[in-house]
Amino acid sequence: MLTCFDIGGSTIKSARARSAGEIEIIDRVATPLDDFGAFAAVIAERVALDRNATKGVSISIAGVVDPASGSLKCANIPCVDGRIIAADLEAEIGTPVWIANDADCFALAEATSGAGRGHRNVFGIILGTGVGGGLVIDGRIVAGAGGYAGEWGHGQALATRVGTPPVEVPHFACGCGQSGCVDTIGGARGVQKLHHLLCGEVLSSTEIIDRWREGEARARRTMDIYLELVGVPLALTMNIIGSSIVPVGGGLSNVPELIAALDNEVRGRTLRRAQSPLLVKAALTTEPGLIGAAALGIQELTHA
Repeated sequence: MLTCFDIGGSTIKSARARSAGEIEIIDRVATPLDDFGAFAAVIAERVALDRNATKGVSISIAGVVDPASGSLKCANIPCVDGRIIAADLEAEIGTPVWIANDADCFALAEATSGAGRGHRNVFGIILGTGVGGGLVIDGRIVAGAGGYAGEWGHGQALATRVGTPPVEVPHFACGCGQSGCVDTIGGARGVQKLHHLLCGEVLSSTEIIDRWREGEARARRTMDIYLELVGVPLALTMNIIGSSIVPVGGGLSNVPELIAALDNEVRGRTLRRAQSPLLVKAALTTEPGLIGAAALGIQELTHA
């Protein structure tokens, strides 16, 4: 058995895992942000519930772990930012600790138990407030140098002249320190920003998408531009990594028309013209982070 955690900037969720697909929720508590002792205590207290049974701790976290150094980059949780987090937690709780980025764990969950099951090469993407991604090949997370493999949302990738008729779209500054990243446009905040730029209206992403579904002209213009801006770099990513399926999570994944439209845009721009959908809604809508963490830990125990 493993003790698993899904850790974000506001909440720590915990569960027992007897297999990758079999988890039992323990609880959820607020994430200690500024006190590592309190943070470690949350982990230790839940591990102690099953001290004689658990064989390790597996964590999905909203941060990036450098696979070479073990250092964690996690802006949302200052007390763990820059730490060699697995080693630090192991010293506190006395059991092996494995940790991975939350988007990677989402992709692993979908590859092993969700929409990507049966596919060798799975690219899971998040279209939520922002944009994320994780790559799984042959059932294993591809971390890459620095732990940044799969981060298609960052790097200057957006066109600046798009649409019919064409319109100029500036490269917006991104929180990663660059500009023109897919993350600035691809998530819910990006839809709002793009609509304001094109139409001068301040609307929520939900309102814009509802109007698009109804065929309203300004919302349709915004979403046509959105689909081109996001579809081109995603198609390029598919050409490079060759995934045969792309499970989509995050809030925007709950709009089937949007996933279908983006899938059509991407498949029309890839070298491999797949006949069946490439982008599909993620199958695991309940606790994918915990399921992914469980899958990660089970793999590590199996290969130990």
